[in-house]
Amino acid sequence: MTTDPLLLTGDVTDATARLLRTAAGFDAADLAAPSLLPGWTRGHVLAHLCRNADGFANLLTSARTGEPIPQYTSAQARDADIEAGASRPPEEHLDDLRRSADRFAEAVAAMPVPAWAATVETRRGPWPAALLVWGRLRELEVHHVDLAAGYRPADWSPTFGHRLLHEVSTGFAGRDDAPPVVLRFDGAGHELVVGERAGAPVVTGPAAELAAWLTGRSTGTALTVTPDGDLPRPPEWI
Repeated sequence: MTTDPLLLTGDVTDATARLLRTAAGFDAADLAAPSLLPGWTRGHVLAHLCRNADGFANLLTSARTGEPIPQYTSAQARDADIEAGASRPPEEHLDDLRRSADRFAEAVAAMPVPAWAATVETRRGPWPAALLVWGRLRELEVHHVDLAAGYRPADWSPTFGHRLLHEVSTGFAGRDDAPPVVLRFDGAGHELVVGERAGAPVVTGPAAELAAWLTGRSTGTALTVTPDGDLPRPPEWI
């Protein structure tokens, strides 16, 4: 799980290409159909991914120049832009996806090495600029699943699934609303613990499926729990 953002740029390029292939198959009715996200159509998901690319490009520019450039003008403006873009024709969605992805890639390419050490202010708090490429990859991969168009967590690369699982479980470990659980993966060769280990159920399965369950992208049917019983209910992710 590299922390070097430049080593993830190829993964972002590949994930973008996969997303564009999926989006290219949508007609107007497909875009108006529900996504896996409550209250959002597929068009909402694609509009969000476009504005996320621009928001991260803003943060990269802030890191490079030292100017306090926000990710979005405001939370209200972000929501309004997504809502306004959701019902666009398919060709406009595709054009925006391509252009916003290119703007993000250009912002990455313009970063001098020292700028990656800067701290930027995301809508969820301060982040090291070096995490923004991972953040974009996470958005692409998770929201591609949210399109409910055949791309599944099982399609995630093993590296992505492991990194997402580690990130989500680490975040849950510091939350009072996360149930205690032992997460066992890679043929039970590795495990992560959320909360108190004593008495916690053991949930076993592929890393990507565990991550999908924890992030609400799967009901966990591919997982097993020991002792027998229902899977714990993870809290809302982000």
